[in-house]
Amino acid sequence: MKPTVAPFPAARLRRTRQSASLRGLVRETALSVEDLIWPIFVRTGNGIEEPVPSMPGVLRRSVDKVVVAAREAADLGIPAICLFPYTGLEERTEDCAGAWDPDNHTNRAIRAIKAEVPEIAIMTDVALDTYNINGHDGFVVDGEIVNDPTVEALVKMALAQAEAGADIIGPSDMMDGRIGAIRAALEHAGHQNVMILSYAAKYASAFYGPFRDAVGASAALSGDKKTYQMDPANSDEALRLIERDLNEGADMVMVKPGLPYLDICRRIKDSFGAPTFAYQVSGEYAMIRAAQENGWIDGERVMMESLMAFKRAGCNGVLTYFAPDAARLLST
Repeated sequence: MKPTVAPFPAARLRRTRQSASLRGLVRETALSVEDLIWPIFVRTGNGIEEPVPSMPGVLRRSVDKVVVAAREAADLGIPAICLFPYTGLEERTEDCAGAWDPDNHTNRAIRAIKAEVPEIAIMTDVALDTYNINGHDGFVVDGEIVNDPTVEALVKMALAQAEAGADIIGPSDMMDGRIGAIRAALEHAGHQNVMILSYAAKYASAFYGPFRDAVGASAALSGDKKTYQMDPANSDEALRLIERDLNEGADMVMVKPGLPYLDICRRIKDSFGAPTFAYQVSGEYAMIRAAQENGWIDGERVMMESLMAFKRAGCNGVLTYFAPDAARLLST
């Protein structure tokens, strides 16, 4: 589309900006509470709400408290939450068997939420990092993160989550072929309606640091994840990954991190028209919160501006730790 603009003074583009009502009439992008997914960390215990030091305002919650948070989200109109387990080193193993244990933190939380807050959609994380003694998203054999055995494990993990009642499976591991394998397994097991939101363009980013603290992976991780997560310099590769995952049965696709990769979001939406999401990751959240706490920025305005940026870039929605705060502002 080529804009048509009369010459000045016939066209004074400030005319449409002179009042809140006029700005609202011509606003191109809208943000609503229905665009938000709230990531929540679940841990062992009972009655626990444990602060994550590197993410001010974010808590690790025991299952009973996760149910309370799910009710809060539903009452605010947030349509979905995403569960991430916190595991200590004592809970991690080489074989990662906890990942598909029907009674692990995530699966117990899914069942508890479905019993008490059935109206909210539950998304899960599918990757081995929170159960792996090495902190990697896949099995480590002789220093290599091996692909095909990892995919077999991810299928078991996804099936356990679907059996528990998950609505959306979120493979975040970046192994080749895992979307097709998970989709086939879900179909075979009778979970035809379980959706897959693929972390299809997940970059090897430095913005994940606080998250690894939140799930207990920082101390466990050996090496880096550059052999399976994307090179931050690449854009065309993201389109190849998106096309592959859509062809393998992904219902929706994800870009991670968020704000530093809005160009990727825009390219994906324009190229495929598929439901496209971004994850406003822990480092993005922590930077805004830290600047707010130091009085350097207006935290609420920056929060809302950053969320609007995702919508302007073409995203259907965003995973954000700001979800409850944003929802409250959007309701006023």
